[in-house]
This record gives sequence, structure tokens and C-alpha cells, in this order.
Amino acid sequence: MAFFANQMKTDMLAMILAGGQGTRLGKLTKSIAKPAVQFGGRYRIIDFALSNCANSGIRNVGVVTQYEPLALNAHIGNGSSWGLDGIDTGVTILQPYSAKEGNKWFEGTAHAIYQNIDYIDSINPEHVLILSGDHIYQMDYDEMLQNHIENHASLSVAVIPVPMEEASRFGIMNTDENGRIIEFEEKPKMPKSNNASMGIYIFNWKRLRELLVNADSKDVDMSDFGNNVIPAYLEAGENVYSYRFNGYWKDVGTIDSLWEANMEFINLDNELEIRDRNWRTFSRNLISPPNFITEEASVCDSLVVDGCFVAGEVNHSILSTNVQVKEGSVVEDSFVMTGAKIGKNVVIKRAIIGEDAVIGDNAVIDGTEEIQVVGYSEVIGEERNEE
Repeated sequence: MAFFANQMKTDMLAMILAGGQGTRLGKLTKSIAKPAVQFGGRYRIIDFALSNCANSGIRNVGVVTQYEPLALNAHIGNGSSWGLDGIDTGVTILQPYSAKEGNKWFEGTAHAIYQNIDYIDSINPEHVLILSGDHIYQMDYDEMLQNHIENHASLSVAVIPVPMEEASRFGIMNTDENGRIIEFEEKPKMPKSNNASMGIYIFNWKRLRELLVNADSKDVDMSDFGNNVIPAYLEAGENVYSYRFNGYWKDVGTIDSLWEANMEFINLDNELEIRDRNWRTFSRNLISPPNFITEEASVCDSLVVDGCFVAGEVNHSILSTNVQVKEGSVVEDSFVMTGAKIGKNVVIKRAIIGEDAVIGDNAVIDGTEEIQVVGYSEVIGEERNEE
């Protein structure tokens, strides 16, 4: 039985899959879900999907969580930071639960949607937009929806061109001259095209619901969109179309890609148009005092967010809210998260410093050979308490 009654029918509901553990990010996802990891000084990764929804005119968003959801839940709140807390709008946090004996935690992307059928039915959408909560990009989902409708598609898959030599790392969608997908290859050794799936799908809800319910009743594995659902659609001869995206898109699922995306974010000519007032990226931010940069400090080619105290040298780096860099210290080519304290005469190069980490005086963190990571609240060296 649906748990919200008499909901108005809507064109499209967004479902953000935000339950990934993100083990490849190591220390950074030890206690929080990957979509909650900070990015760019004042954002978290999930902010980009949520902001895209708000800018695309999507009124209702379900956020499917699983692994370490507390920080993510606190960040999203009631959706007010994204303007999704009004009449007939809302963000709903959807966590695993057991409605009947034998139900399990989410076993895959499609299974997570199946387990939330009651919620989706309560919104009563014509279409369901499936998103990942751990990518950095700006995209108008309404344009993709219009393309979906014009093609009379049952399923549309967003694709992005990648270098042919890298195509074997992705799920590849091979299409005809009209953009209709005729073949899906999961990380092929010899790819036939470079149309990489972005993990962004628009489904006609009635058809997807039917497929998932029938599969469950017949004990057919339909737990994953890439491995099960898309091949089933193609085998059944459904209208499956690609939607080509040519903007900035980054999967920040590894330490190297997260560091690289943050370094790219510093550049004024970055393809990610974060300063575009017509497509704003929203977030829930701390209220902090203004920055204080001492006379002896040097800050060059860097992003410095509210509440920072800088008495050292900062080059091509990002200092998030309330970061401290004391006298004699050098921070270079690094991303420093909220609340980190860097003592005196410290050297940090090519590193990611976690939230509330403490780097004691005279410490050296050198990522010249390999990007170095300091975890949340991790202490390196000794912290000196000074009045």
C-alpha cells in the first residue's frame, strides 16, 4: 500500500542512488557514503545531482541510501538548500527496510528501485529518472526527457564520448544512425564505439515497474540496470535510445580522480561552469566568519572558503570552510577539507586532507609519487594547543 495518498501525478520523479560505500576512496569513505564526500571547498558530491534536479524543474527527488547514511541525511535535510521543500515538492530519504520476511538490503541498482515501489507509486510519475549520487557534472534533465518523448522511447540512456583507448573501462552503448541503442557491451576488450554510459536513465515507469514485479514473482535476477535490465529491454525489442552529453562529467570514485577533479575545479576556464548564475550549484553550507589572511601569508591560484585562517603559503589548492594554515607552512596542489588544522612549518604537496584532520608542526606530507590522503579527524604528528 502506498504510504503517501492522493499525490498529484508528475511527469518525472528523480531517484538518486546514493548508497555506495566507495571503497576505492579508502579513508575518505570509512565513515560516510561516497556521495557525502566533500568537493571543491563548499560542496559535497551529491550536490551536483540535486542541483541538476532543481535547475531542471524536477519537483520530487528520492535519495536511496544504504552505507553510512548519517552525514548524507544531515546534509540533505528537508531539501531546502536546493529549493525542494515547497508545496508539492520534496526530497525523501529512502533507506533499506524490511516490509516482509525475507526482504534484504539493496542487492543492486535496479533492486534498490524495486524495493521502493511504494514510494514511487505514491508520486505516480509518468517517467522515472535514475541518477548516481557520485558524479560531478551539470546537466539539464528536462532536455533529456524531451528527447526521450520525441523518440517514443521506453528507456533512454545518457552517454558521453570517451577516448577510444579508454572505452574498455566503461559500459558501451552501440547505436544506429538515429541514436537507437542496438547493443550494450559491459567493459568490452574490443569496443565498437566510444559511447560510454553515464549511469543516467529515464524509464517509462509503468513498463519498468511491470518488468521488475514480474522478475521478482518468477525469481528472475533483475537486480542491476547494467547487467540485467538494459539487456532485457534490448532482447525484448523495446525502444532504447541514447542521449548524447558533451559537457564536463567526472566519476570521482578513486583518490586520483577526486584529486584531479578538485585541481581542475580551481581553473577559471574549467568546463564545469560553477559561476553560471543561470545554472547554480546549491549546497548546505556552514555559517562561518570571514577569512583572515595574515600579512606574511601568500595565497596564489587557489580557492579559499569562509572561516579560513592563513598565515602560510598556499599555491594551487583548495581550502574548505574553517581551515587553518599556520606560519611557515606550505600547501601546494592539495584539497583540504572543512575544519582541518595545519600547524607551523608543515609541507603538504599533492594531497587530500580529510575533515577535521590535524597536521602537527613540521610534518611533511608529500604526494609527488602518489596522491597522499589524511583521513577524517586523523592526527599527523603532535597538535600544539596555543592561546
